[in-house]
Amino acid sequence: MTKPVIAVFGAYGHTARFVTAELLERGWTPILSGRDAAKLTEVAGDLEARVATADDPASLDRALAGADAVINCAGPFAETAPPLIEAALRAGIHYLDVTGETLVAIDTFTTYREDPRVKAAGIVIAPVMAFYGALGDLLATAAMGDWSTADEVSVAVALDSWHPTRGTLLAGARRAGRRVVFADNHLSVVPGDVPQPKSTWTFPEPFGTQEVVGEFSTTDVITIAQHLDAPRINTYVNTAPLKDLSAPSPEAPKAADASGRSAQIFVVDVVVRRGDEERRVSARGRDIYAFTAPIVIEAASRILSGDARMTGTVTAGELFDAESFLRSLPLEDLSLGG
Repeated sequence: MTKPVIAVFGAYGHTARFVTAELLERGWTPILSGRDAAKLTEVAGDLEARVATADDPASLDRALAGADAVINCAGPFAETAPPLIEAALRAGIHYLDVTGETLVAIDTFTTYREDPRVKAAGIVIAPVMAFYGALGDLLATAAMGDWSTADEVSVAVALDSWHPTRGTLLAGARRAGRRVVFADNHLSVVPGDVPQPKSTWTFPEPFGTQEVVGEFSTTDVITIAQHLDAPRINTYVNTAPLKDLSAPSPEAPKAADASGRSAQIFVVDVVVRRGDEERRVSARGRDIYAFTAPIVIEAASRILSGDARMTGTVTAGELFDAESFLRSLPLEDLSLGG
């Protein structure tokens, strides 16, 4: 495969900088794009930069010209995802994004999953190709293995801290406390004034038994529901990092090494149950924002090299061999059972 050219929209954001660094590490050519010319100039250096805005289709067409794919890192994704997907369709190139916004993810799958233009173009539209949305989906897909159905899928996330980006805070404000729940084979939006269930979860080391809240609204609910046959999907997060997230003035992520990664540790633990049988898989790594970059770039690599199972509007678990993909990621520990 010749070295791809990838347009990165919202290139001056926190996660986007990790995405650009990952592209350069692989020897690929990034085209940096976004609406703020000054910020683009600041991050671009010797890289090509193209100013574009989501409300100007012609500028988006210019930004994507010559690219093999576009990675959307710019929130609010409700405003950027639809016009960028349309621009990708016009250009006939693949679209990936890193949104963590559940309502946007639902809209993207609802709008484009059956859109005949996507199949006709022979492209992949891959929303939520990030820590939330892709990692849990891949782990759940690996846990399902040869099971065609399960009674329930549970995804539990433990973080030792959570210093949010500005984008995370704004996404939370836009969600206004609403949670997405999947039960009885149905996605529903629960108002923010409905209390979240609390319990405990025993995570792999270094976390052990932690207090968790349930119905934690992540895009894993959306992606898993697209293709795994289970009438209920449970999501949990430990309560400790939520105190960081809800602080009056939350601290932003702080670099702990030369790559810019923070010291944050995560564990994602997935349990799939069918009757009395249970399968469990887990992954441990560092920095949920930095970890998004190898996920989305590995996805782009496999799509562009023809190592994807289909075209269309799809999830990571549908597109790729889950175990192979997971083993390609820079995890500090990966347990796939068996």
